[in-house]
Amino acid sequence: MKKLVPYLIAIALTAFGLITLFLSSSVIFDLFGIREKEGNYVLLVVWANFLSSILYLFAAYGFIKNSKWTAKYLVASVVILVAAFIGLLIHINGGGIHETKTIGAMLVRTSITIVFLILAYFTICKPRREARKLNEQK
Repeated sequence: MKKLVPYLIAIALTAFGLITLFLSSSVIFDLFGIREKEGNYVLLVVWANFLSSILYLFAAYGFIKNSKWTAKYLVASVVILVAAFIGLLIHINGGGIHETKTIGAMLVRTSITIVFLILAYFTICKPRREARKLNEQK
């Protein structure tokens, strides 16, 4: 069962990453008419989502390989998303046009990324730290 959990997390993170990659790249490269459907998107947010999607896919691989760098990729994604959210707020306060749903979407995406980061910590980083402490005690 312990080996199944990282694979399930990796599957969920891969799905989240692929959906994010598809949607963000569709807006950036104007694929399938999605750019027009998105309305008043903020390009900074779209690029942040695009970069995060790539980091999600690497992190999903990290879950499968049980690598501690998985958490670093997710921390980088959180930093990118928080910076983009701050940029979005500056854009909004400056009178820039935007979709109201973007604020909620950024909060949800950042929260989901933080959940994946917490999962990486408790399934990869913490067990490794505890195993290292046990080896040092021997």
